[in-house]
Amino acid sequence: MEYINLGNSGLRVPKYILGTIPFSGTNGFEPAGDVKEEEARKMVDIALDAGINMFDTANLYSRGDAERVLGAAIKGRRDEVLLTSKTGFPIGDGPNEQGASRIHLKNSIDQSLERLGTDYIDLYFVHLWDGRTPIEETVETMTELVKSGKIRYWGVSNYSGWALARTLSIAEKPGYIAPVCQQIYYTPEAREAEYELLPAASEMGIGSMIWSPLGEGLLTGKIDRDNDAPKNTRQGEGWPEPWVMDDERLYNVIDALKEVAEKRGASVPQIALSWVKDRPNIGPVVIAARNEEQLRENIDSYEIKLTKEEHDKIESVARPAPIYPLWHRVMAAMDQGSPSEMPYLEEYKKTLGI
Repeated sequence: MEYINLGNSGLRVPKYILGTIPFSGTNGFEPAGDVKEEEARKMVDIALDAGINMFDTANLYSRGDAERVLGAAIKGRRDEVLLTSKTGFPIGDGPNEQGASRIHLKNSIDQSLERLGTDYIDLYFVHLWDGRTPIEETVETMTELVKSGKIRYWGVSNYSGWALARTLSIAEKPGYIAPVCQQIYYTPEAREAEYELLPAASEMGIGSMIWSPLGEGLLTGKIDRDNDAPKNTRQGEGWPEPWVMDDERLYNVIDALKEVAEKRGASVPQIALSWVKDRPNIGPVVIAARNEEQLRENIDSYEIKLTKEEHDKIESVARPAPIYPLWHRVMAAMDQGSPSEMPYLEEYKKTLGI
């Protein structure tokens, strides 16, 4: 397993990270999985054997129960692993049980530490943008958490490009500690992050960690234009996400993944994961599994290196439209593109036929 620096930080993390949304499967998260403590410990064993020593969770997942299961799974080997968690979504009915305010962040970290059975978290995320709390308050609080030793690094998740840049502009002021990572949604079908989030983070020295690279179960190979999601899968059990902009485009992506997978003798998830991990500006990729077989299959995708022809076949069917100012940049100023955005500009150039 390759280890990479997370953004401009000194924290080295594996290219694949094990996500825990299938852990516990309670409190509304039943469709995501039902991995209990014994199986979770086996999954941690498998991950560690493969060189995956980082585990991603959130207080949202099963309303804290996923953190409890993960905490039990790593008990006795905290020094061997890196932990992430997140907060920001509503976790109760009170007016201060959500968002990125000082009161919510400080309450949340203490609760997560207790559930995980640890006294620090290696990487702590604000799980979504809070437009009602001053950014200064959020940045100051995360800085305090780092200085107190409760977290080692911090990041943001599901932010827009301007919110990411604004947060960093505040966090770079003297006395504050800046975020080192964003966690964002990105798949062979859902590529909006290429417009701003991926190149912006790269330019600003922020790592881009990818959540749900298989489209929350859409890209498992079990769904296509002729087959609905089967029962006992996340999509087959009424999971509400993600929003799909264009069903036909999704099916075209699945067709391309299936064609490459069949020729490779691999699975659709393996090809999708391989494509994501090797895209420009991509940092660590969060993989997840409902059982040990899925986990081993997903880990094995790390060894797959797509050819340029295979990569381009998948890339071309869901390339984002070059919305303004991107089409204008391609037409008028390609030679002024920064290194982080040039791969996308080159692809838009193909769309424009120039």
